[in-house]
Amino acid sequence: MLGELLFDVYTALSALMFAYGINFYYLVYRSTNNARKPNPFPLKDLPKVTVQLPIYNERYVARRLIDSVCQLEYPHSRLEIQVLDDSTDDTVQICKETTQQYADKGINILYIHRPQRTGFKAGALQEGLKTADGEFVAIFDADFIPPADFLARSLPYFSTKEIGLVQTRWGHLNDEYSSLTKAQALSIDAHFLIEQKAKSYSELFMNFNGTAGVWRKDCIIDAGGWGNTLAEDLDLSFRAQLRGWKFLLLDEHLSPAEIPVEMNASRKQQFRWAKGYGQCIMKLSSEILVSRLRLNTKLQALFQLTRHIVFPLSIIQLLLLPFLIAWGFNLSPVTGIVSQLTLGPFAYVYALRKIYGKQWRAKLPRYMYLLLFGEGISLTNSIAFFEGLLGSGGAFDRTPKWGMLTKRDNWKEKKYQTPFSWIAAGEMGLASYGVIVILMALIKGSFLLIPNIAVQTLGFLYIAGLTIEHTLRRGVL
Repeated sequence: MLGELLFDVYTALSALMFAYGINFYYLVYRSTNNARKPNPFPLKDLPKVTVQLPIYNERYVARRLIDSVCQLEYPHSRLEIQVLDDSTDDTVQICKETTQQYADKGINILYIHRPQRTGFKAGALQEGLKTADGEFVAIFDADFIPPADFLARSLPYFSTKEIGLVQTRWGHLNDEYSSLTKAQALSIDAHFLIEQKAKSYSELFMNFNGTAGVWRKDCIIDAGGWGNTLAEDLDLSFRAQLRGWKFLLLDEHLSPAEIPVEMNASRKQQFRWAKGYGQCIMKLSSEILVSRLRLNTKLQALFQLTRHIVFPLSIIQLLLLPFLIAWGFNLSPVTGIVSQLTLGPFAYVYALRKIYGKQWRAKLPRYMYLLLFGEGISLTNSIAFFEGLLGSGGAFDRTPKWGMLTKRDNWKEKKYQTPFSWIAAGEMGLASYGVIVILMALIKGSFLLIPNIAVQTLGFLYIAGLTIEHTLRRGVL
C-alpha cells in the first residue's frame, strides 16, 4: 500500500516536471520563430535620461562603474546620473570623490547617500526616482560596464508609447575565469536567448533583469513603483505588464558584466533570486489568475513564477527512488522519458543548437559544467524558494564583486568574503545518497535510472566541493 502511494507520488512529480520540460521546448520554439520584432525609429528630439547606479559597499568596482557611465555618448544637457550609494565603508569616499571629479567637468552627476538602507536596492531606486528629471531611467548594477553607445542604441526602440522597458542582453567580462564562470555564463545566455527572447514584445510576460535596461519613467510610476520583494525587478515587471505595458529585449545589444567567481558568492546570488521568485508567487499569482489576460499569457506567467519548483521536485524524486527500486516498481519508462528527455541533456543540446548555430559544438564542454551547476545548486534553490513562499521578509544580501576579470586575479584577500554555507553538508549527504541509489539500480538492473542519478550526484559533489575548496582557499574553515 505504501509502495503504491509512493509510486503514485513519484509518477505525479514526473508528470509535473514533464510539463516544465515541454514548456522549455515551447520557449525555444518561440525564441527562434518570433515574428513580432519591432524596428528602431530615429529620435527626432533626444529625451532627457536619468541613469541610476545603485551601490552598496562596492569598493573594487564603484569607480569603474561611474567612469563607464560618464563616458556614455549622449549630450550632457540631456543626461542626469544618480549615484545611489547606501554604502557603509570606504566606498562612500570613493563614490564621493569620483562623482565630484566628473561634476567639476560639467557632467550632471549627483551623489545620493542614505544613512539607512530601507528597502535595500528597491528603496534606493525609489528614492532616486523622486527627484529624477529623465523621461527615461536606465539602471546599472556595480558589476556592469555599459558600452558608450548604450543609450544611443536603446532609446530608438521606444517607438510607441506602450513600450515601458527595453532590456539589453548581459555580456560577460570574465566567463573564461573558471568552470564556475563558464557554467553561469551559459546559463545567462540561455535565459536571454531562449526565455527572454521568446517573450520579448509578444503576449508573454518578460521580466526586467535588474540592470542593463531602460525604463520609461511613466511605466514605473503607473505600475506603483519599486516593491518590497527580493526580486524587485520581477515584481515591478509583472505589475507593469498587468497594466498593459510592453517589454522588449535587444538580444544583439550586449552590456558586459562580471560573473561571480567564488562558490559561496554565487550560491548567495542564486539563493536571493530563488527566494524572490517565491515571494512574487505569493504577491502576484492571484492577480494574474483573475486578470483578463489570454490563457497562454497567464499560463506562461505562472510557469515563470513557479520555475524553481523543479528543484525540490527533483530532490524528492531522488529520495523516493531507493524505496521504489527495492520494492520492484518498474520506473524506467517514467524516468527515461520524463526526466532525461525533457529536463535532461537533450533539452539543452537542442537549445544550444538553436541559440548558437554553427558554434554550438564549441559550447558543449561548458554545458557539462552547467549541467553539474544546475543539479548541484538545487538544494540551495529549494530552501530559498520555500522561504520565499512562507514569508515576504529577508535582507537583500548582495553578491560581492571584486573586479575579477582574468585568471591572474586573486579574490582570496579581498573584502566582502561570504561565509561558508552549511548547505554544503546537505549536498554531500545527497551525493552519498545518490551513490547508494546508483548501486541499488545496478543490482536491480534499472539501468535507465543511472544517467540521471549520476548527474545529480556529481552535481551535488561539484557544488559542495567548490564551496569547501573556496572556503579553504581563504583559510577560514
